[in-house]
Amino acid sequence: MARRNNRLATGLMALALMAGTDPARAQDPAPAAGYTADQASEAATLLADRITVTGDKTLVAEGAVEVFWQQNRLTASRVTYDQSTDRMLIEGPIRLVQPGQSGAVTLASQADLSRDMQNGVLIGARMVLARELQIAANRVERRDGEVTTLYDAVGSSCQVCASDPTPLWEIRARTITHDAPARVLRFDNAQFRLMGVPLLWTPVLSMPDPTVDRMDGILRPRFTNSSRMGFGVELPYFLTLGPSADLTLKPFVATDWSSTLGMRYRQALDNGYVLVNGALSHDSLRENETRGYLFANGWFGVQGGYQLGVQLQVVTDPAYLVDYDISDIDRLWSGVTLDRVTRNEMIWMRAGNTHSIREGESNSTQPMLAGDYSWTRLFRPRYLGGLASVEWNVHTLNRASTLDYDTAEDYDDVPDGRDMLRTSLELNWQRNWLLPAGILATSQARLATDVFSVRNDQVYEGDTIRAQPTLGMEVRWPWVATSGSASHVIEPVAQILWSPDNLKAAPNEDSVLVEFDEGNLFSLSRYPGGDTRERDLRANLGMSWTRMDAAGWSFGMTAGRVFRAEDLDQFSTGSGLSGRTSDWLLGGTLTTTTGLTISNRALFDDELDISRDELRFAYLGPKYQLTTGYIWMKPNELEGRPQATDELVMMGGVNMNPEWRGTFNTRYDFTAERMARAGLGLRYANECIAMDLSLSRRFTSSSSVKPETSFGFQVQLAGFGSDSQTGTAARACRG
Repeated sequence: MARRNNRLATGLMALALMAGTDPARAQDPAPAAGYTADQASEAATLLADRITVTGDKTLVAEGAVEVFWQQNRLTASRVTYDQSTDRMLIEGPIRLVQPGQSGAVTLASQADLSRDMQNGVLIGARMVLARELQIAANRVERRDGEVTTLYDAVGSSCQVCASDPTPLWEIRARTITHDAPARVLRFDNAQFRLMGVPLLWTPVLSMPDPTVDRMDGILRPRFTNSSRMGFGVELPYFLTLGPSADLTLKPFVATDWSSTLGMRYRQALDNGYVLVNGALSHDSLRENETRGYLFANGWFGVQGGYQLGVQLQVVTDPAYLVDYDISDIDRLWSGVTLDRVTRNEMIWMRAGNTHSIREGESNSTQPMLAGDYSWTRLFRPRYLGGLASVEWNVHTLNRASTLDYDTAEDYDDVPDGRDMLRTSLELNWQRNWLLPAGILATSQARLATDVFSVRNDQVYEGDTIRAQPTLGMEVRWPWVATSGSASHVIEPVAQILWSPDNLKAAPNEDSVLVEFDEGNLFSLSRYPGGDTRERDLRANLGMSWTRMDAAGWSFGMTAGRVFRAEDLDQFSTGSGLSGRTSDWLLGGTLTTTTGLTISNRALFDDELDISRDELRFAYLGPKYQLTTGYIWMKPNELEGRPQATDELVMMGGVNMNPEWRGTFNTRYDFTAERMARAGLGLRYANECIAMDLSLSRRFTSSSSVKPETSFGFQVQLAGFGSDSQTGTAARACRG
């Protein structure tokens, strides 16, 4: 306590001296001290074990010296303050902390600084910015607390050990200037070294300091080597366009006569955002052609709580997106969406144009222009009880062709020029009843009306009006039991539904693809759209079992089947729903606390002939990660699947140690007996650098896209810009 009081007393005396007042007068607490409050706020505070005053102008502080000025703090072994020159001669070891200056910490052996530590010289100094980039220099000059110049300097963000003093990478320069307000580092006569070997020299180099979020400049380059384009380099340049917009230009050149200028534009608005990606290319793949693409997206909050979405997707040729590894999308949609969701109401609109670049599809016979509108309102009937909803849907589509019959051009049985408009109105009602023994019963009812207007179709030409009521009852009986450290929940479910079997026929555009799974086992209709609906008497039976262990893992299974009074040929063979009795639906999911998840869903008949099987496997551990998906589906001509689908998709990674990580991905088509894609990746990352290597092979080929092997390489140095962190802890020094 005595030491603390002595340091406080000497600190108060130092404050008075450094503020230019008499020590005796400094003991007065009021303005009689002889200086104003503004002068006091500009004065520095000094704490030390021992303070000696020599004459009237010199103060010497020794032993655990601390100097405070505003947010800055300096520690040293000895400080000599000369009031006549208003400067401090400081002996080290010196530590100067400046939280307001990019989080800078400066270490030095000697220094000559002004009282406020904003101007002066430091000898044998090392500066650390934002705990990332460290710069060592023989001499450091500070000007106005804003600009720091380091002479004969070396900068790096790598850990430097006594046993291995050479960092992995470093930039040596005659001078390194840090402009704190501009948050810029300027290197003069700079040399980049890798493991001590000089690789690159430049007279001037400007880089953002570690606190920068956005600044004009060159981003990290990307190097590629492709079997079709040769060696290529992409050098992005980032441009800030005010506080809420930016533009990234991505020039790319390859040895096989390919040049591309890509771009990305981003704009943040008060009520949304805009994102635009695009590129223009000249290459030897399509000589004498200008190739390119443009993808634009916008999202805006508009009046009334609505959300407006805008999308534009255009490309010059079908192969461009794959040739430049931009996207695998093969149907481009451009249009607008508008939606609003409240507690009891949902409004959704969508209108746009679809352009197909899929091989074998003709844009003249595919629905190009399409629009959808949906309005749903929930309410509680006063006399019936339960929950009811009213839903109004409008669906329209238009084809470019005017033919009213089907040709062999598009490999389907739909008239090439069929245009259609459908509007539907649905009333839905359900009410739950809790019966004795915990049985939950649900009454269900629906009335659906449709109006169709069809053109260019020899079969369905004209207008059609139809209506369909549906009545149903569902019973659930959940059982809960506990055995040992686990809880079991078993729930049998039975549902019976009836609809008339005389629904008027109409074109089916939105319900061609039907999936039978746990999600629609107990639906009123398993068709995804409103062009057609299930008919006649049917019963949906199922049971689920879930085991939840106290250790955190769980396992669940669901089994179910659909039974019909009559086979009305509503579903195609291979869908799992055809005939009077559907296939068995069996699904299971296992989830553990170790990061393992396994799920499988299968459809099979009484002879165990599988029509569809989906397996998903995921393991996310600290060292190994693996995600696998497998699917098998029988051929189905009506769903556009003339051959069986039999594919395996895998991707995974392994953390070999804190610095090295390997990844792989593959997609294998068992029907074609070949891989569709395969890739390998290797990443090295420590506290100061991240390097990514990638090797990929595309095996599929068509009339416009050929097989290709590509190699990629990227390097990122930590310490420049706030997004430059590699995310890896610093290496530990050994020895």
